[in-house]
Amino acid sequence: MHRSTVLVVSHNPERCESALRLLRNKQCWPVVLSDAGLAAHSVVEGAGAGIIILHGPFVFCESFLKFLADIRPSQNLPPLVVLAVEGSEIFAVNALRAGASDYFSDPLDLAAFAESVSRWLPMTPAPSLSEELSGGEVLVGNTPAMLALRTSIRRVAATDCNVLITGETGTGKELVAQLIHENSSRSKYPLICINCAAIPDSLLESELFGYERGAFTGAQSSNPGKLMTANRGTVFFDEIGDMTPFAQAKILRAIDSKEVQRLGATRKYETDIRIIAATHHDLDSLAGSATFRRDLYFRLNVGRIHLSPLRERKADIPCLVDRMVIELNRKLGSHVEGASDGAMRRLADYDWPGNVRELKNVVERMFINRSSGVINTDDLPFPLQTCSPPGPIAVDQELQCLQDALVICKGNKSKAAERLNWSRMTLYRKMAKYKVSASCAKKLA
Repeated sequence: MHRSTVLVVSHNPERCESALRLLRNKQCWPVVLSDAGLAAHSVVEGAGAGIIILHGPFVFCESFLKFLADIRPSQNLPPLVVLAVEGSEIFAVNALRAGASDYFSDPLDLAAFAESVSRWLPMTPAPSLSEELSGGEVLVGNTPAMLALRTSIRRVAATDCNVLITGETGTGKELVAQLIHENSSRSKYPLICINCAAIPDSLLESELFGYERGAFTGAQSSNPGKLMTANRGTVFFDEIGDMTPFAQAKILRAIDSKEVQRLGATRKYETDIRIIAATHHDLDSLAGSATFRRDLYFRLNVGRIHLSPLRERKADIPCLVDRMVIELNRKLGSHVEGASDGAMRRLADYDWPGNVRELKNVVERMFINRSSGVINTDDLPFPLQTCSPPGPIAVDQELQCLQDALVICKGNKSKAAERLNWSRMTLYRKMAKYKVSASCAKKLA
């Protein structure tokens, strides 16, 4: 066992979730978890570990400390930290006398616990995408979907083919495009991001292909355009499914000819660019119905990467929340220690229609009212506190949430929608569905 490994011997692993989460995700130490039945064998085998964490009630810990006292003379045991579920001052003294390096009892002080463990362990990050792939951003998560995504990114980045990234809004398509570029042979050259929904046809040619001085009123100097700026690099077309037929034809021509001609110019310029496109639309269906050009679709759909929605990889939520908390603490100067087990369960119960982006917004929203301590269930937005989120939930639950929000907000539909984390149109649809009126809510309030 490696010297940076934490061996956790627990009577009930579910009761030390917060400590395990801190060890694995925040401090990035590799953790080996053993239950009570295999504890003795694990400790002997784990003599090469960096530290042993003993967690459990008084009786379990006391008997285990006696076992350690018996084998310590013949074993080179690492430091031992005791987490007592039912502690006392007498037991703390006995534990330290029996060879424990430190002692903690419920409720666990996570900051002090991390400081204690760090005395004996180096900060050795566990294997992550930052080690496998270069880049300033990291894809967080260890579910099979995320492991498969990392493999796909590595394979696609090693080639120079065009790539189509699909997935719902908020799943991280731009981040994947960035990682593909940064791990490709073009990483030393620019990555130019283009929002296809934000460029009207009237400005398309000047924005993408550039223009010469005097080409039109106000063109006081020449502009190479975004495609030439990205020469030898990568162009990322975000939400390409929203591109108009006119724009699709122009882009297709540039991809085929590998040339661009600026407005007002008499010559063409060669371009060497890699195309990465992303969309939340079903581009296969759009191409089949002639809404999206099939020839352009075929040229983009060479390397294909699909991002799973967050509701299909909820096991990654604790990792994501912990990383977001660390980033927001650094950004805002706060001292939030993470989410409680109860709050984390509520977050895991939610279906996250807005995916990782929505989760990030929820975590950031909680920082408005909390600058230190642990995020509790009461800190969560209203819909996560009171009922299950969108999805296959009971009708009476959704109706109750809607009525409660309208009553609390005294019939103000804008405030009620914000409290429920719904759009106004969603609120109107739900009110019509359940035949709920704002005037009734005002009377109840």
